[in-house]
Amino acid sequence: MVRRLTSPCAVPAAAIALALSAAGAASAHSRHEATIPGDGAVVKTAPEVIVLSFDSPTRITMIELSNARGEEFALERSDGMAPVTRLEATPAHLSAGSYTVEWRGLSADGHPASCRFSFEVKQ
Repeated sequence: MVRRLTSPCAVPAAAIALALSAAGAASAHSRHEATIPGDGAVVKTAPEVIVLSFDSPTRITMIELSNARGEEFALERSDGMAPVTRLEATPAHLSAGSYTVEWRGLSADGHPASCRFSFEVKQ
């Protein structure tokens, strides 16, 4: 299930306005477009991969996966810290429960971006 994200995951509006006034219309803010699993998704089996998609290359500087108790789970990343339009992160085996993914990064023009989304595994 892919779910489009709304404004809480976008670059803050003030940063966009400031960049546009300083750099003109050519500014290239990256927008976070979708995640797999989608925000709020309830999945029958644990995802084999967690995906973040962007409209332009974004360098993800931090991505964390944790459960409802705050325990963190290791993620193996596909990007090698290079700017990407699609980041795939493979988690260790996840059991039934609620999980949150939080990430931070830099868009193509150097402006910060961040978001978090949650999903539930029903096994």
